[in-house]
Amino acid sequence: MSILTPIPPSVPWYSRVLLKLPVLGWIARDVLFGHRENIWYALAIMVTVWLLAISTWGLVAFAVPFVASVPLCFVMLLLISRG
Repeated sequence: MSILTPIPPSVPWYSRVLLKLPVLGWIARDVLFGHRENIWYALAIMVTVWLLAISTWGLVAFAVPFVASVPLCFVMLLLISRG
């Protein structure tokens, strides 16, 4: 029950705002403050949405996560090269 998962009072106000978003905030709240197995449900949801996008839009939807991870790869390469 993601709507009923309580948010601890020690969480900053900007995190509270993000955790109160209708769908993504509920999932994030369950992963952060709920039971440990909720991360597997969230991963299953993400994979299912990705597969549905691939079946709808094809190769473009398949490549979007890889293209979105390019800035992360650049940062990792910079951190590795700095030593």
